[in-house]
Amino acid sequence: MVVNKPTIIIYSREPDEDLLREVCAGIEEEGVLYQVLSREGETDDLAFEAAKESMLGCGIGINGTNLAMQMQRLPKGHNVFELCSPRFWQCRNLGANSARAIKKMPFKPVTGDEPL
Repeated sequence: MVVNKPTIIIYSREPDEDLLREVCAGIEEEGVLYQVLSREGETDDLAFEAAKESMLGCGIGINGTNLAMQMQRLPKGHNVFELCSPRFWQCRNLGANSARAIKKMPFKPVTGDEPL
C-alpha cells in the first residue's frame, strides 16, 4: 500500500544544488513538508506534474537554474511564479510562497531588490 503524505512536491532535473537548498529552506521556515524527486522534463512540465501529484495541490519545478511554482487548479504554463537564474533570497521566498499558498497567507516578494 502506498501512502502519500501531504507535502509540496519538488520535481527537479539537474538542479543547481544551492538554489534547491534555498527553496527547501523557505518551505521549512513555513512549517510545511516537502519531497524532492528527480524527473525529466522542462520547468513548466515539472511544476505542473508536481502540483498535480501533490496532496496539497502545490508543486515546484526546477530545471538547472530555472524555477517555477504551480498550483493544481491552474492550467499548464500558467505558473504562479517563474524565476530564471534567481538570487538566493528569491529562491527562499519562492519556497516560502509555495507553503504560504497552502496556508492562504500573503506572498513574500520574489522580484525587485533584495528586501531588508
